[in-house]
Amino acid sequence: MTSRVKVSDEPLSPSGRLFLRPEMDTIIHCALGVEYAMDVEAVKTTIRNSLMLKHPRFCSLLVHDKNGLEHWRRTEVDLDKHILVVENPAEATNNDGSDIEKIVNDYIAGLSVSCPLSLDKPLWEVHIMWEPPCAVFRFHHALGDGIDLMSILLGSCRKVEDPEAVPILDIGGSRKNRKGSFRKLWFQRGVLMGFLKMVLYTLNILMGFLKVVLYSLFFYLEMVLRSLWVRDRKTVISGGEGVELWPREVVTAHLLIEDMKVVKKAIANATINDVLLGMISAGFSKYLDHRSPNSLKKNQRITGVATVNLRKQLGLEDLTKMIESNSRARKGNKFGIILLPIYYAKDVEPLQHVKRAKATLDLKKKSLEGYFSYKVADLAITLLGCKFVSSFNYRIHSNCSYVISNVVGPKEKLTIAGNPIKQCQCTW
Repeated sequence: MTSRVKVSDEPLSPSGRLFLRPEMDTIIHCALGVEYAMDVEAVKTTIRNSLMLKHPRFCSLLVHDKNGLEHWRRTEVDLDKHILVVENPAEATNNDGSDIEKIVNDYIAGLSVSCPLSLDKPLWEVHIMWEPPCAVFRFHHALGDGIDLMSILLGSCRKVEDPEAVPILDIGGSRKNRKGSFRKLWFQRGVLMGFLKMVLYTLNILMGFLKVVLYSLFFYLEMVLRSLWVRDRKTVISGGEGVELWPREVVTAHLLIEDMKVVKKAIANATINDVLLGMISAGFSKYLDHRSPNSLKKNQRITGVATVNLRKQLGLEDLTKMIESNSRARKGNKFGIILLPIYYAKDVEPLQHVKRAKATLDLKKKSLEGYFSYKVADLAITLLGCKFVSSFNYRIHSNCSYVISNVVGPKEKLTIAGNPIKQCQCTW
């Protein structure tokens, strides 16, 4: 039976409360396809000894105080209530190996609209499927953002080559060391030349700062207008009122990172995200041209909402120490959103889509749009209430055409409960 732990209740973060609103209620699903049939007892043992049950959010009930405000209340976790066995998915009638992904995708699609998480236990579950062998993790977004949840999930996994080692998350992008830049400027070609270079260097920094301010204000004003009346022109990919309640379909596409790197090298200073957004732009253009030929104007804007992580992704060892020390630095969601426009283009070389996507992302990188969206929403929830901000956020999403989010995963081959993982996919 579940018993309560005597720890004082803790209020939800403002963003956590936002994800509990009916129009923004979000559950993240992560499916781990494995080599062999899952051993339920081994899964229970793995989770019991993992980082998951050390995290206070995964051991807390969602409760309301007398004023109706949400709080986390610590409790003992009964794994039998969280680990559920799926005996026979309705779609698993002809499992010849070719439709395995479809079986899992259809199961997740059904869960996403018909199976909310029960409030009589912490807001997470693991669904064990026999055929195909798979584990579907369900986390409510109020527990944390994608970075935290991915880190906690990987904390339950181990490397294939070293069963005792946890995965290493490669977040890349080491920063350049600029220590001593001013000193070098002084001694290059004499003091006078160094002084002039230092002045130019300072002016460049000031101009960069001014660009950040102007771009941030412009992009955030655009987001405010998007929440009021500005919206994309109606197309076949547009949603509508109550779209969050429509039936879902989950589809998996496999993209080789090596192929994306080849495209990246064809454009100076491009990134994988530039290539990904360019692919989405090209794909939408072809799809719209196929579904509604000659009905769209050239360069018609198709606006998306992208999530932006606002905190450093820690290694699993650092995250473990932080959770064990009961630090509040990692609790709750901490991400912003940005508007990400792409443009309909017919009979255009694919690389042109990538170049235009790169230009868009380069401008976004010069702004603090994501940071502003997080801070303003956080403050507004405190001052105006969650209902107002939820309506504001809902209108932004409703007036756009698509949403995109991604989280970096590990490079190594992994196991969970001693079972090799063949593939991993996340959706919400």
